Amino acid sequence: MRIAILSCFYPYRGGISQFNACLYGELGKDHIVKAFNFKRQYPSFLFPGKTQYVTPDDEAVPIESESLLDTADPFSYIRTLKAIRKWKPDLLIVRYWMSYFAPSLGYITRHIKGSSCKVISILDNVVPHERRFFDTPLTRYFLKGSDGHVTLCEAVAKDLLRLKPDARYEVIQHPLYSHFGERKPREEAERKLGLLPGKKNILFFGLIRDYKGLDILIEAFNGLDDSYQLIIAGEPYGSFEKYRTAIGASPLKDNTRTFLKYIKDSEVTDFFSVADVTVLPYRSATQSGISSVSYHFEVPMIVTAVGGLKETIGDAGTGLVAEECTPEAIRAEIGRYFSDPSIREGCITAIRREKERLSWGAFCRKLIGFAGSLNDSSGRNRA
Repeated sequence: MRIAILSCFYPYRGGISQFNACLYGELGKDHIVKAFNFKRQYPSFLFPGKTQYVTPDDEAVPIESESLLDTADPFSYIRTLKAIRKWKPDLLIVRYWMSYFAPSLGYITRHIKGSSCKVISILDNVVPHERRFFDTPLTRYFLKGSDGHVTLCEAVAKDLLRLKPDARYEVIQHPLYSHFGERKPREEAERKLGLLPGKKNILFFGLIRDYKGLDILIEAFNGLDDSYQLIIAGEPYGSFEKYRTAIGASPLKDNTRTFLKYIKDSEVTDFFSVADVTVLPYRSATQSGISSVSYHFEVPMIVTAVGGLKETIGDAGTGLVAEECTPEAIRAEIGRYFSDPSIREGCITAIRREKERLSWGAFCRKLIGFAGSLNDSSGRNRA
């Protein structure tokens, strides 16, 4: 099968690009795959981080791609559409995670749909974490261009059906990242990061955005004792000042370590090698790529009961769930986790089961199977 993937690839960095690189590599084992990339993903003034692009010291996978689509240039939509048509794919896969991309991606998918090429959108989000009045109409516009949709959790599938009740879809859980290497000895990683030794290490990892609830975790941490250490690792999207102020006022400020930057792949191992638990105190969520990394390093999680987190982590037994998104609820789960060693052991056992199930090979087999089902005129809507 000839498969085109339209999304961000190298030299763009971040979790979406990492996912796409893994998807490209796995599908390429059995199919002819071509990557169609953005020429410009966002205008610079709309991007909240330091840079969209791989820097010289990053270790991103250099996927070969054709960079055509400029989200701010409608003429590039036409050029990208023509290039994909010229390549004559049997299947076009498009990633969608925010409504900003709906005009460009939707134009292309709506003009390909109905041809011999089937279109599948992989939906990271249908309803964005930080909502705006135009999200729903733009997302509806985009969704009409796909023959079928893949969601990475049930919560996103429910959002999809609210906007497109007749959607043909498949829920395929986020596969595990496996390119970060093995864990290091804990003491070695602690020395490298300059951490206090012998502490119960709580890790907050990934891009820092308001909906991820870092302020809630900091307040929860303030009520713990000196045996704990909070590690905050990731690039802030926006000002970090309110978090800095909260840390400065904390009785445990000397037990809080911050690494406010984009964490390179080669550095990820250090943080998860020292972590006793990863905490995702999110105010809203669908699924999280951080959970995939945590699985890889066999680090249990404490999450809030939002979006797909309860489904993919709590129900799987790979972590604990705080039923309320409050400092008190999160602090209680942290205390419960560290008070009973059997909880950690049970979570790690469950993680090992999930690691066997959530491979890229399994994900791609289900994806291709779903694509094949779209040729059945009787259709199907299923999880």
